[in-house]
Amino acid sequence: MTSGPSKKRSGKGPGGLAGRSKTVRVRTAKGRKISSTRWLQRQLNDPYVLEARKRGYRSRAAFKLLELDQKYHLIKPGMRVVDLGAAPGGWTQVLLAAVGKQGQVVALDIAEMDELPGATVLHLDFMDPSAPDRLKAALDGPCDWVVSDMAAPVTGHAPTDHLRIMGLVDAALEFAAEVLAPGGGFVAKVFQGGTETQLLARMKQMFRTVRHAKPPSSRADSSEIYVIATGFRAENPTD
Repeated sequence: MTSGPSKKRSGKGPGGLAGRSKTVRVRTAKGRKISSTRWLQRQLNDPYVLEARKRGYRSRAAFKLLELDQKYHLIKPGMRVVDLGAAPGGWTQVLLAAVGKQGQVVALDIAEMDELPGATVLHLDFMDPSAPDRLKAALDGPCDWVVSDMAAPVTGHAPTDHLRIMGLVDAALEFAAEVLAPGGGFVAKVFQGGTETQLLARMKQMFRTVRHAKPPSSRADSSEIYVIATGFRAENPTD
């Protein structure tokens, strides 16, 4: 996979991540909550945020996909990919650079997302009943990958948050089963604690290989991990 908007690499970190710069300290301003001050300080001192700005990525999340691809060699030129939960477009930028002009990227998110040359962007809730058909209509045919960075708003109640994101993963997997070409792949964000046993068992029937990974750019205090399934079986025992 190519490095995206900017091919310049510096440092020795993941994806050519540059070394840390001097720490920026943020003072608590009147009317600003302490939690907001901490968030702002973390953003200003996050090397992935800084590197994303240098390379022209719309979000630091771009490095998560770059690192997953660097390890597992997922995306190749000419592939067709569906990007779910795409806004603001960091993963879409990485995918566009990877598939090249001969490939295709269809991106969807419930949030507004600026257009990206070369990508088809749909502003739509994936859980809307019309979403699968609209995505299929935008594709030129079966796709090679369905990738999902979707996440429901966090409530702070771990069991509830886990159920919500697993509901999204389940829906994304159902869609992937309808559009993937033989040998295709699926990537989705889940929370630590593991993919639900039933869903994981189904994925192992649908794909030759299923694994979990936490890319280095995923914050240490985040419970997110990614499930990566490769080698889609067009005819599987669940059909």
